[in-house]
Amino acid sequence: MKQGRVLYESTLHHVTETDGKVKLKDGRLVEEHEVEWLPPVEAETIFTLGLNYADHAKELSFTSPLPEPLVFLKGKNTIIGHRGTTVRPEDVEFMHYECELAVVIGKSGKNVNREDALDYVKGYTIANDYAFRDYLENYFRPNLRVKNRDGCTPIGPWFVAKEDIEDPMNLQLRTFVNGEKTQEGSTKDMILGIPELIEYLSSFMTLNEGDMILTGTPKGSVDTKVGDEVMTEVEGVGRLTNTIVSE
Repeated sequence: MKQGRVLYESTLHHVTETDGKVKLKDGRLVEEHEVEWLPPVEAETIFTLGLNYADHAKELSFTSPLPEPLVFLKGKNTIIGHRGTTVRPEDVEFMHYECELAVVIGKSGKNVNREDALDYVKGYTIANDYAFRDYLENYFRPNLRVKNRDGCTPIGPWFVAKEDIEDPMNLQLRTFVNGEKTQEGSTKDMILGIPELIEYLSSFMTLNEGDMILTGTPKGSVDTKVGDEVMTEVEGVGRLTNTIVSE
């Protein structure tokens, strides 16, 4: 079951998806464009993975394995919902999307073994983690402005419980810009899979319910311009749409 949160007639509703429509708890069906979409979960700590797909790392000239996972944190100010808008700063020359499977943690854990890691997962959603590459100092010390601008990470539209995803490590990811496919990959090509990421992060800090792990993106990230509509898709989870606007 796909679950979401929306504002409809100025009221917060917890909704589900039925035949491509939004189903309110009272049974009413409304169209997707008739509601204001909120992120389907309220994230706590947000972890973001860099260079976690071999093809994307190679695309950026990283041919040797990294000594350890490249992880940084995002603020809650970055998160917006489906059909939202993201600002392209006037001084930026390269702003690209990143289609990612987002893992939502369901219970607290420390020193979690990879064999038990999925027991700590509540479910999944989609993230489009825009990067403003002009601000990049280097991949191991990314400037905060690369990943922490307001509204730079659309999330949603749906949350899908882990029980409804047979194998999270074998899902297709695709991105379309103005209807043209520009990115395609599979979660099976992650360098560190979900169990390994949970094991690594929990080895030095407690993971808590509501924490979110953005697991990285495959190759194919291209520059986006003002007016572009970007649709990121993860198999079994849904399609997330976002539009680029000027300052």
